[in-house]
Amino acid sequence: MTGFELHQNAGAQIKMWTKGVTVEDQAIKQLENVSSLPFIFKHVAAMPDVHWGMGATVGSVIATKGAIVPAAVGVDIGCGMIAARTDLTASGLPDNLHGVRVAIEAGVPHGHTDNGGDNDRGAWHDLPERVEVFARNSALNDEFAPIAEKHPKLARWANRYPKHLATLGTGNHFIEVCIDEDQAVWLMLHSGSRGVGNAIGQYFIERAKEHMRRYFINLPDEDLAYLPDGTDDFKDYVRAVSWAQEYALSNRTLMMEAVRAAVASALGRDVSLTETVVNCHHNYVARENHFGQNVIVTRKGAVRAREGDLGIIPGSMGTGSFIVRGKGNPESFMSCSHGAGRAMSRGQAKKQITLEAHAEAMEGIEARLDADVLDESPAAYKPIGAVMEAQSDLVEIVHRLRQVVNVKG
Repeated sequence: MTGFELHQNAGAQIKMWTKGVTVEDQAIKQLENVSSLPFIFKHVAAMPDVHWGMGATVGSVIATKGAIVPAAVGVDIGCGMIAARTDLTASGLPDNLHGVRVAIEAGVPHGHTDNGGDNDRGAWHDLPERVEVFARNSALNDEFAPIAEKHPKLARWANRYPKHLATLGTGNHFIEVCIDEDQAVWLMLHSGSRGVGNAIGQYFIERAKEHMRRYFINLPDEDLAYLPDGTDDFKDYVRAVSWAQEYALSNRTLMMEAVRAAVASALGRDVSLTETVVNCHHNYVARENHFGQNVIVTRKGAVRAREGDLGIIPGSMGTGSFIVRGKGNPESFMSCSHGAGRAMSRGQAKKQITLEAHAEAMEGIEARLDADVLDESPAAYKPIGAVMEAQSDLVEIVHRLRQVVNVKG
């Protein structure tokens, strides 16, 4: 018995793992728009957390041959998660975890950014030694140089991107201390390629739109502008995206070490990471083989879930998360959801969710309870239980994590 529902329209088929989960009409329309593109391979796969996004829905998997849509990758290139089990147990945590949250917030820059300028509170002003050493010795500098040389609009990031290494960002990015079903303590975080990834995404989305204007190509949504395979912009975009994805992996790895050190400092004891489960993207593009053919797979808010792959599916800042193992379902292009998915827009959430309701939903979790995080309150997201049930043929649950500390960007 298949887990998807088939949505047939004028374009390619849309296979939707959304049984028992509400999908807004705007998202359906976006899926239909994507499916109408002439280079879609086989079908479009919609995950149970699917919802409206810029150009393409968040929670969609798009396989293509001959072209790539930069807006379907998005501007938070390489955004993803990392989770690690520690040698701590729940009994080793203090009853009051405020000090742990404060230590994490002090050790990891977070919040809004002005692209690396002097007023950027979400970036480093003075690089810590370990970040400076990594930036100096990694291959990131050499790999970014030809991108910056060919595309001067990106060149200003050559010296700025290290300021965002090991920093969280804002929006739905977060750091959590969690406890699993065996009372083991985990550290988990969500972030991506920060300002430089955003700059790369925005730049090539506009380059794709220029291609459409140059050749008088009309699309159902201008944000579905694409770069044809074989063009210089296609090659340059793939190179830049690959760089941003490596940057995002490095960012999360460095940040995890900073979180470990912050927790250890707050507790006054050594804390070791005993198992890093996964460091995975959920906004990215990759060359893969599906149904016997080599294709380009764009996952915008989706996690690769080949048979045996470990992944992370967070619910919301108040509803816990799942460590999952992929089942390798070919119909989803071996993918699963990247979270619960928004049920309300950010604007709706801030209008409809009260501070009192937010505080009630976050009872027992050390976290911010101010108006600036209402758009991330649990009620703004789809029920994670329904989302997991809808994709039971895509993944199996390995661990259930409940957060006890939440740090928002």
